Amino acid sequence: MTHEHDTAEAARGAANQGAPDGAPESASDTAAESAPNTALESAPDTAPAGGAPAEEAVGPEAEPVAEDTSESTDHERQLEHDLEELSAKAEKADEYLELAKRTRADFENYRKRAAREAAAAQERGVAKLAKELLPAVDNLDRALEAAQSAAASDGGRGAGQDNGTTTLMSGIKLVHDDVIAALARAGIEGFSPEGEKFDPQQHEAIAQHPVEGKESGTVIEVYQRGYRLGELVIRPARVVVAA
Repeated sequence: MTHEHDTAEAARGAANQGAPDGAPESASDTAAESAPNTALESAPDTAPAGGAPAEEAVGPEAEPVAEDTSESTDHERQLEHDLEELSAKAEKADEYLELAKRTRADFENYRKRAAREAAAAQERGVAKLAKELLPAVDNLDRALEAAQSAAASDGGRGAGQDNGTTTLMSGIKLVHDDVIAALARAGIEGFSPEGEKFDPQQHEAIAQHPVEGKESGTVIEVYQRGYRLGELVIRPARVVVAA
């Protein structure tokens, strides 16, 4: 073993003496030193640390894009659905508003019509009552005229008789005035159209006489006064007209 070792050392020494200065000691050492550097330079920079292929790193990045597109589509559909619901509700609101307006207009028309009908019914009731009372008023008028005539004819007689006639006249006149006042409070008023132009809507001609100085168609005498309630003639005045 000692002889073989010495022989190997002598061979390496001879080889070192024959090589130029600065040259590598052997070709094998040079190849060993340069091999690691060449392998590092030729290796791709983008290789993953775990040794997985580069194509596998691209795959997971494509999936979030598809998910975002799907979410955007669902959101747009939801918005369209919400808009359709809002439009339908707006149309319903317009229909309800129009119905409310029509109902209000109908109610206002009904209220006005009911008020007119109530006023007309009240007017008819007052007119009917007045027609029932007017004969009594006419009788009071005649009684008052008779009492006045009696008082005028008894003017030259005793004071006791005159006092009785005056008392009767006062009583009749008091009742007459009360009845006329009650009719006036109900809106009924009497009219006596003497000297006016004859109007068939308000007058009733019972006679016609030619009168000098009077225009034809003029009322020259009122036989019975008329009564009216506003524009409604309850009873026309009975008159004598100039021919």
